[in-house]
Amino acid sequence: MATNLHQLRLHAVVDNLVASGAQHVVDLGCGHGVLLRWLSEYKQFNRLIGIDNDARAVAYARDRLNLDILRPDKRLHVSLGSFENCDWAETGIDGAVMLETIEHIDPDRLSRVEKAIFGKLGIKFVVITTPNKEYNPLHGMPDDERRHDDHRFEWTRAQFQSWCNGVAERHGYQTRFEDVGPRDPVVGSSTQMVCFTRC
Repeated sequence: MATNLHQLRLHAVVDNLVASGAQHVVDLGCGHGVLLRWLSEYKQFNRLIGIDNDARAVAYARDRLNLDILRPDKRLHVSLGSFENCDWAETGIDGAVMLETIEHIDPDRLSRVEKAIFGKLGIKFVVITTPNKEYNPLHGMPDDERRHDDHRFEWTRAQFQSWCNGVAERHGYQTRFEDVGPRDPVVGSSTQMVCFTRC
């Protein structure tokens, strides 16, 4: 189920990025570069950037994507960086993704990440996916358990929507929420997703 859910997330994110018309996309928390590989199959995306704060993950992604730092690829770039300062940012970024990433950020850092991505960069279209805490019991988990040891938090649907709508109001975006994965009539789906579009 985990593998199938991961595939569903990737499909949902890619479909929404394609529909948005974005061409210059950054994958925030790119990990091993799985999403970047998927996006690279679409000619629409003429510039793809992967950012991660884990040096080992960045090295693995570069290897997986056949990137040579001595011979930069004009279309695809992966580098070490923080979501808080945007030192890695290029002009013209019009799409961004945080695929199962935001829950790895310490809560006291969320406001700085928000100001960087939605304020300073003002990216036109942003997609975020994160676990739905309410669904955890359907995965056989006790209430106080998180899906990954490195998760700093996991949000209910109400908590996620409250945070997203606050971000949208503060920075001039509209939000659209989607469930990803099989939907339970009471607790929703295992993954929750939001698409931010700048007004």
